[in-house]
Amino acid sequence: MSFLIPRFKDIIDILIISILIYQTLLIVRKSGGYQVLWGLLSLLALYFLASMFELKVLSSLLSGIRTYWLMAIVILFQPELRAILSRFNLAREFQSAFNRNEQQSVYTPLIDAISSMSFRKIGALVVIETKRRLPAEYIQTGEPIDSAISMRLIMAIFNLKSVLHDGAIVIRGNRITADKVVLPLSKNPEYVHTVGTRHLAGVGISERTDAISIIVSEQTGQISIAQEGVLKSNVAFEEMMQIISDASK
Repeated sequence: MSFLIPRFKDIIDILIISILIYQTLLIVRKSGGYQVLWGLLSLLALYFLASMFELKVLSSLLSGIRTYWLMAIVILFQPELRAILSRFNLAREFQSAFNRNEQQSVYTPLIDAISSMSFRKIGALVVIETKRRLPAEYIQTGEPIDSAISMRLIMAIFNLKSVLHDGAIVIRGNRITADKVVLPLSKNPEYVHTVGTRHLAGVGISERTDAISIIVSEQTGQISIAQEGVLKSNVAFEEMMQIISDASK
Protein backbone atom coordinates (compact mmCIF):
# COMPACT_ATOMS: atom_id res chain seq x y z
CA MET A 1 0.00 0.00 0.00
CA SER A 2 3.03 2.25 0.11
CA PHE A 3 2.42 3.25 -3.50
CA LEU A 4 -0.76 5.04 -2.36
CA ILE A 5 1.22 7.36 -0.11
CA PRO A 6 2.21 10.42 -2.12
CA ARG A 7 5.83 11.41 -2.10
CA PHE A 8 6.99 14.96 -1.52
CA LYS A 9 7.59 15.37 -5.27
CA ASP A 10 4.09 14.13 -6.01
CA ILE A 11 2.59 16.71 -3.66
CA ILE A 12 4.60 19.48 -5.34
CA ASP A 13 3.51 18.15 -8.73
CA ILE A 14 -0.18 18.27 -7.77
CA LEU A 15 0.11 21.72 -6.19
CA ILE A 16 1.77 23.17 -9.27
CA ILE A 17 -0.89 21.70 -11.57
CA SER A 18 -3.63 23.11 -9.31
CA ILE A 19 -2.05 26.56 -9.37
CA LEU A 20 -1.58 26.26 -13.11
CA ILE A 21 -5.26 25.47 -13.69
CA TYR A 22 -6.34 28.30 -11.40
CA GLN A 23 -4.11 30.86 -13.10
CA THR A 24 -5.28 29.67 -16.52
CA LEU A 25 -8.88 30.30 -15.52
CA LEU A 26 -7.97 33.79 -14.35
CA ILE A 27 -6.25 34.53 -17.64
CA VAL A 28 -9.22 33.31 -19.66
CA ARG A 29 -11.53 35.57 -17.69
CA LYS A 30 -9.40 38.60 -18.41
CA SER A 31 -9.26 40.07 -21.89
CA GLY A 32 -6.03 41.37 -23.35
CA GLY A 33 -3.01 39.99 -25.13
CA TYR A 34 -0.50 40.57 -22.35
CA GLN A 35 -2.23 38.21 -19.93
CA VAL A 36 -2.29 35.49 -22.59
CA LEU A 37 1.36 36.05 -23.43
CA TRP A 38 2.29 35.87 -19.75
CA GLY A 39 0.40 32.60 -19.45
CA LEU A 40 2.26 31.07 -22.41
CA LEU A 41 5.62 32.18 -21.01
CA SER A 42 4.68 30.70 -17.65
CA LEU A 43 3.91 27.36 -19.31
CA LEU A 44 7.30 27.42 -20.99
CA ALA A 45 9.08 28.11 -17.70
CA LEU A 46 7.12 25.39 -15.94
CA TYR A 47 8.06 22.90 -18.63
CA PHE A 48 11.77 23.41 -18.02
CA LEU A 49 11.34 23.30 -14.24
CA ALA A 50 9.27 20.13 -14.44
CA SER A 51 11.92 18.48 -16.61
CA MET A 52 14.69 19.59 -14.28
CA PHE A 53 13.03 18.26 -11.12
CA GLU A 54 11.53 15.18 -12.81
CA LEU A 55 7.91 16.04 -12.08
CA LYS A 56 6.43 13.32 -14.27
CA VAL A 57 2.74 14.31 -14.35
CA LEU A 58 3.45 17.96 -15.08
CA SER A 59 6.14 17.07 -17.64
CA SER A 60 3.75 14.77 -19.49
CA LEU A 61 1.03 17.40 -19.56
CA LEU A 62 3.28 20.18 -20.85
CA SER A 63 5.15 18.03 -23.36
CA GLY A 64 1.81 17.08 -24.89
CA ILE A 65 1.00 20.69 -25.75
CA ARG A 66 4.47 22.14 -26.40
CA THR A 67 4.14 21.43 -30.14
CA TYR A 68 1.26 23.88 -30.34
CA TRP A 69 2.78 26.80 -28.39
CA LEU A 70 4.13 28.63 -31.42
CA MET A 71 0.89 28.06 -33.31
CA ALA A 72 -1.09 29.41 -30.34
CA ILE A 73 1.03 32.57 -30.22
CA VAL A 74 0.54 33.18 -33.96
CA ILE A 75 -3.23 32.64 -33.75
CA LEU A 76 -3.80 34.66 -30.58
CA PHE A 77 -1.66 37.58 -31.65
CA GLN A 78 -2.41 37.53 -35.36
CA PRO A 79 -3.79 41.10 -35.49
CA GLU A 80 -0.86 42.49 -33.48
CA LEU A 81 1.70 40.57 -35.55
CA ARG A 82 0.08 41.77 -38.77
CA ALA A 83 0.06 45.33 -37.44
CA ILE A 84 3.78 45.13 -36.69
CA LEU A 85 4.63 43.53 -40.04
CA SER A 86 2.51 46.09 -41.84
CA ARG A 87 4.98 48.80 -40.82
CA PHE A 88 7.43 47.33 -43.29
CA ASN A 89 5.19 47.28 -46.36
CA LEU A 90 2.54 49.97 -45.84
CA ALA A 91 4.66 52.56 -47.63
CA ARG A 92 4.61 50.40 -50.76
CA GLU A 93 0.84 49.83 -50.50
CA PHE A 94 0.07 53.55 -50.25
CA GLN A 95 2.92 54.96 -52.32
CA SER A 96 0.64 56.16 -55.11
CA ALA A 97 -1.42 58.28 -52.72
CA PHE A 98 0.90 59.29 -49.90
CA ASN A 99 4.59 59.76 -49.41
CA ARG A 100 6.45 57.64 -46.86
CA ASN A 101 6.38 60.18 -44.02
CA GLU A 102 2.64 60.83 -44.37
CA GLN A 103 1.89 57.13 -44.45
CA GLN A 104 3.88 56.40 -41.31
CA SER A 105 2.25 59.26 -39.37
CA VAL A 106 -1.35 58.70 -40.54
CA TYR A 107 -2.26 55.23 -41.68
CA THR A 108 -0.07 53.11 -39.46
CA PRO A 109 -1.71 54.23 -36.18
CA LEU A 110 -5.18 54.06 -37.76
CA ILE A 111 -4.70 50.52 -39.04
CA ASP A 112 -3.00 49.44 -35.83
CA ALA A 113 -5.98 50.75 -33.83
CA ILE A 114 -8.53 48.99 -36.04
CA SER A 115 -6.54 45.77 -35.87
CA SER A 116 -6.26 45.92 -32.09
CA MET A 117 -9.95 46.75 -31.62
CA SER A 118 -10.88 43.87 -33.90
CA PHE A 119 -8.71 41.52 -31.83
CA ARG A 120 -10.28 42.71 -28.56
CA LYS A 121 -13.84 42.95 -29.98
CA ILE A 122 -14.17 46.66 -29.29
CA GLY A 123 -16.97 48.17 -31.36
CA ALA A 124 -15.92 51.12 -33.50
CA LEU A 125 -17.03 53.29 -36.41
CA VAL A 126 -14.45 55.29 -38.37
CA VAL A 127 -15.44 57.55 -41.28
CA ILE A 128 -12.72 58.63 -43.69
CA GLU A 129 -13.43 61.59 -45.94
CA THR A 130 -12.17 61.19 -49.50
CA LYS A 131 -12.61 63.87 -52.17
CA ARG A 132 -15.47 65.77 -50.56
CA ARG A 133 -15.93 66.89 -47.00
CA LEU A 134 -18.86 65.63 -44.97
CA PRO A 135 -21.69 68.15 -44.63
CA ALA A 136 -21.35 70.36 -41.56
CA GLU A 137 -24.73 69.13 -40.28
CA TYR A 138 -23.16 65.75 -39.53
CA ILE A 139 -19.91 67.05 -38.03
CA GLN A 140 -21.82 69.39 -35.72
CA THR A 141 -23.63 66.48 -34.06
CA GLY A 142 -20.32 65.35 -32.52
CA GLU A 143 -17.49 66.82 -30.52
CA PRO A 144 -14.78 68.70 -32.46
CA ILE A 145 -11.29 67.62 -31.43
CA ASP A 146 -8.93 68.33 -34.37
CA SER A 147 -6.24 65.88 -33.27
CA ALA A 148 -3.46 63.96 -34.95
CA ILE A 149 -4.36 60.34 -35.63
CA SER A 150 -3.19 58.23 -32.73
CA MET A 151 -3.75 54.58 -31.94
CA ARG A 152 -4.10 55.30 -28.22
CA LEU A 153 -6.54 58.14 -28.82
CA ILE A 154 -8.75 56.07 -31.11
CA MET A 155 -8.82 53.16 -28.67
CA ALA A 156 -9.52 55.53 -25.77
CA ILE A 157 -12.45 57.06 -27.65
CA PHE A 158 -14.06 53.68 -28.34
CA ASN A 159 -13.42 52.29 -24.87
CA LEU A 160 -16.80 51.35 -23.39
CA LYS A 161 -16.04 53.44 -20.30
CA SER A 162 -15.57 56.56 -22.44
CA VAL A 163 -18.48 58.95 -22.88
CA LEU A 164 -17.34 59.39 -26.50
CA HIS A 165 -17.51 55.75 -27.61
CA ASP A 166 -21.11 55.87 -28.85
CA GLY A 167 -20.81 57.42 -32.30
CA ALA A 168 -18.29 57.79 -35.11
CA ILE A 169 -14.95 59.51 -35.49
CA VAL A 170 -14.34 61.45 -38.69
CA ILE A 171 -10.91 61.56 -40.28
CA ARG A 172 -10.16 64.47 -42.58
CA GLY A 173 -6.77 64.36 -44.22
CA ASN A 174 -4.24 63.60 -41.49
CA ARG A 175 -6.43 64.68 -38.56
CA ILE A 176 -9.31 63.37 -36.50
CA THR A 177 -11.71 66.25 -36.91
CA ALA A 178 -14.56 65.07 -34.65
CA ASP A 179 -15.79 62.20 -32.53
CA LYS A 180 -19.15 61.05 -31.15
CA VAL A 181 -20.63 62.00 -34.53
CA VAL A 182 -24.21 60.90 -35.18
CA LEU A 183 -24.69 59.58 -38.70
CA PRO A 184 -27.85 58.95 -40.73
CA LEU A 185 -29.01 55.34 -40.69
CA SER A 186 -29.46 53.42 -43.91
CA LYS A 187 -32.99 52.36 -44.76
CA ASN A 188 -31.85 49.76 -47.24
CA PRO A 189 -34.03 46.67 -46.52
CA GLU A 190 -31.04 44.47 -47.32
CA TYR A 191 -29.34 45.69 -44.13
CA VAL A 192 -32.10 46.97 -41.83
CA HIS A 193 -32.99 43.53 -40.47
CA THR A 194 -29.54 41.95 -40.63
CA VAL A 195 -27.08 44.39 -39.03
CA GLY A 196 -26.97 46.67 -36.01
CA THR A 197 -27.12 50.43 -35.62
CA ARG A 198 -23.37 50.96 -35.98
CA HIS A 199 -23.32 49.18 -39.34
CA LEU A 200 -26.47 50.99 -40.53
CA ALA A 201 -24.84 54.31 -39.69
CA GLY A 202 -21.73 53.33 -41.62
CA VAL A 203 -23.81 52.40 -44.67
CA GLY A 204 -26.01 55.48 -44.28
CA ILE A 205 -23.17 57.99 -44.53
CA SER A 206 -21.68 56.11 -47.49
CA GLU A 207 -25.04 56.40 -49.30
CA ARG A 208 -25.09 60.19 -48.95
CA THR A 209 -21.40 61.02 -49.40
CA ASP A 210 -18.28 59.58 -51.01
CA ALA A 211 -16.76 58.81 -47.61
CA ILE A 212 -15.90 55.27 -46.60
CA SER A 213 -16.82 53.78 -43.24
CA ILE A 214 -14.85 51.17 -41.32
CA ILE A 215 -16.91 49.28 -38.76
CA VAL A 216 -15.63 46.91 -36.09
CA SER A 217 -18.22 44.57 -34.58
CA GLU A 218 -18.14 44.25 -30.80
CA GLN A 219 -19.86 40.85 -31.04
CA THR A 220 -17.49 39.15 -33.47
CA GLY A 221 -14.56 41.53 -33.91
CA GLN A 222 -15.06 41.36 -37.69
CA ILE A 223 -14.18 44.37 -39.80
CA SER A 224 -16.75 45.67 -42.28
CA ILE A 225 -16.41 48.48 -44.80
CA ALA A 226 -19.23 50.57 -46.27
CA GLN A 227 -18.63 52.37 -49.55
CA GLU A 228 -21.13 53.84 -52.00
CA GLY A 229 -23.99 52.33 -50.02
CA VAL A 230 -22.60 48.80 -50.13
CA LEU A 231 -21.55 46.99 -46.97
CA LYS A 232 -18.73 44.47 -47.25
CA SER A 233 -18.42 42.21 -44.20
CA ASN A 234 -15.53 40.23 -42.75
CA VAL A 235 -12.94 42.25 -44.63
CA ALA A 236 -9.38 40.95 -44.40
CA PHE A 237 -6.64 43.18 -43.05
CA GLU A 238 -4.83 43.47 -46.38
CA GLU A 239 -8.07 44.19 -48.24
CA MET A 240 -8.91 46.98 -45.83
CA MET A 241 -5.53 48.57 -46.54
CA GLN A 242 -6.15 48.40 -50.27
CA ILE A 243 -9.65 49.90 -50.01
CA ILE A 244 -8.32 52.84 -47.98
CA SER A 245 -5.52 53.33 -50.50
CA ASP A 246 -7.86 53.23 -53.52
CA ALA A 247 -10.40 55.59 -51.91
CA SER A 248 -7.71 58.14 -51.14
CA LYS A 249 -6.37 58.47 -54.69
